[in-house]
Amino acid sequence: MAESPAGLTSQNWNPTQDQQQPTATPEQLIAKSIAPVKPQFLRPPPSRASQKDTTSSTVSDSNNDISKSNNTHTTSVVAKEKKSKRQLKRERQQEKKSSVNLCPELAKTGDVNSCPYKNNCRFNHDLEAFKAQKPDDLEGECPFVNGEGSCCPYGLACRFYGTHKGHDGVRNGKKQISEINGLNKDVQKLLWKNKMKFLKADSVLKSLGLMGQGKSKVKKVDEEEVEKVVDDNDSHGTNDTNENGCGDGGNESAGKLNGAAEVLGCDDVDGVLTDEVRPQKKAKSAVEVNGCSGEEVNGLGIPEKDIENNCPLETEPELVADKLEVIADSVETDGSLKLHPREKKLIDFRGKLYLAPLTTVGNLPFRRVCKALGADVTCGEMAMCTNLLQGQASEWALLRRHSSEDLFGVQICGAYPDTVTRTVELIDQECTVDFIDINMGCPIDIVVNKGAGSSLLTKPMRMKSIIEATSGTVEKPITVKVRTGYFEGKSRIDSLIVDIGKWGASAVTIHGRSRQQRYSKLADWDYIYQCARKAPDSLQVLGNGDVFSFVDWNNHKSDCAELSSCMIARGALIKPWIFTEIKEQRHWDISSGERLNILKDYVRSGLEHWGSDTKGVETTRHFLLEWLSYTCRYVPVGLLDVIPQRLNWRPPSYYGRDDLETLMASDSAADWVRISEMLLGKVPDAFTFAPKHKSNAYDRAENG
Repeated sequence: MAESPAGLTSQNWNPTQDQQQPTATPEQLIAKSIAPVKPQFLRPPPSRASQKDTTSSTVSDSNNDISKSNNTHTTSVVAKEKKSKRQLKRERQQEKKSSVNLCPELAKTGDVNSCPYKNNCRFNHDLEAFKAQKPDDLEGECPFVNGEGSCCPYGLACRFYGTHKGHDGVRNGKKQISEINGLNKDVQKLLWKNKMKFLKADSVLKSLGLMGQGKSKVKKVDEEEVEKVVDDNDSHGTNDTNENGCGDGGNESAGKLNGAAEVLGCDDVDGVLTDEVRPQKKAKSAVEVNGCSGEEVNGLGIPEKDIENNCPLETEPELVADKLEVIADSVETDGSLKLHPREKKLIDFRGKLYLAPLTTVGNLPFRRVCKALGADVTCGEMAMCTNLLQGQASEWALLRRHSSEDLFGVQICGAYPDTVTRTVELIDQECTVDFIDINMGCPIDIVVNKGAGSSLLTKPMRMKSIIEATSGTVEKPITVKVRTGYFEGKSRIDSLIVDIGKWGASAVTIHGRSRQQRYSKLADWDYIYQCARKAPDSLQVLGNGDVFSFVDWNNHKSDCAELSSCMIARGALIKPWIFTEIKEQRHWDISSGERLNILKDYVRSGLEHWGSDTKGVETTRHFLLEWLSYTCRYVPVGLLDVIPQRLNWRPPSYYGRDDLETLMASDSAADWVRISEMLLGKVPDAFTFAPKHKSNAYDRAENG
């Protein structure tokens, strides 16, 4: 038996004792979608009551306990926890002033006088109080300090501060730039003010007759009020806020702006996706309100008096220069200059291993892990178009790209042609991506109810408008993600495959399930093959659904030569080394130690991405736990009577070949927390965790 890692006690179990005798053959188990684990490794299902961890954390151990508690106390919990947005904002501001949140500038330098905002800073400046409550350093090395002389940007706040070894450079420490596609602050202000110009998109929309104003279900905010809020925000020092958000500049005005944005659907108390609506009509500029000349330069929306410095500038000079450069490229004086879809730069997906865009778990650190294990193509998490156009920083974070992602795309989701087209133009200008994927298959209710995602499968003319407008606006390839249909057996996508190619899409990915199926039942690959054979030569077709081994990959490629590639989604969540297995054409009987090393790589990437301070550590822990809620479904190759494992098999309760493997096989959230504590230290007091996605219970039908 392999040596147990630190923190795990030996169980000294005997595989021949305390186990149920198998009553079914492997074939019978497979027919019931139960993984055929070898009899000597089986064990009775653990008692939930005995697994609760009452010493280190309070964790929900089963979905049954959660649902039972929710059903019993629904009324009281809602009445007790529901707070107004003003209350939540006040609590956030008070929390920033607590000793836990040390001023970032003070943390870097250790000098109380280093913060330019002094007493007006929104963070705490009590260095001694911060040191008194700061938890002990974590084991391991700081991810930002290495032999090349780089310094940690978090300074005193870093949970690995003891490994900084007295670097003097901490005073000027900056995070190494290995990520791109951040949101420019000047662009964000233009988006807040609704003054961003979309010349290419509007030109294409106008030529297609798609510029009409649509109905909005969201109450519009008075334009002058939004203008006043944003101008107040500028006058209170937002421009002076440093990269860490230190400083009090614009706290109140930013709050007013957030309040206006909430009416527009930017935020939601329940934390769900916001209403998918088209952006408001452009508000009056401050220059026009002040009586200055409203003449525009080349249609850019920058008054001549701004350029002459006779009126206050609306944008930074660098942004003005950038926009003037963009306008020269974007104005089309001759329709014949427009690129035909076949003249665009295309991406050959044939034979490439494509990691699907995965909500919540498919973050940048996870993609880095998959790249290291053999993935060829990566794609960011789905971002809502309206949120991007409103300048939401949290939504723009989904577009970030790591330097290791050599073939990278972003996925967006929207309901209207103008919204999606303007988002595509904005991404093309502000981000470095190789392709843009439009999600027309998302089954989530909040998305579908707003007319986006798989709802578009019932509206082929709107699909046409979106694909034509976006492909005509940018030169980058536009790809589309769809399902087989909305309802099972109705309005199927095969009737649109030829048209999708004609509309301008470079590739289409077909998930072999309908929206009604969600993630229940096996994917219909015969139908995917049928669509691939119908597709024109100019349209690449990729399949998606239940790829969980190199055998699945080989079968799909050999059964349909017209299929360009396969997208791998949940298979990568459960075992990210699937990319290595496909490239090396083998079943990897990976050990628990090797799996732990993969988790260590993820944690290190997470700390680099989210930060090595307390907030960054806990954010990394949260996403690690979300990922562990999937990895527990993996059954090691050496424990199976029949290989390879199929995605729809439900693992029985079993012992691993060592203590760590047994722990990794647990479906208890308390055990996932124990694994996280091996990598990130003890969880905070009163810590709780429950998986976010319903698809975690993959064996339950989620028919809609």
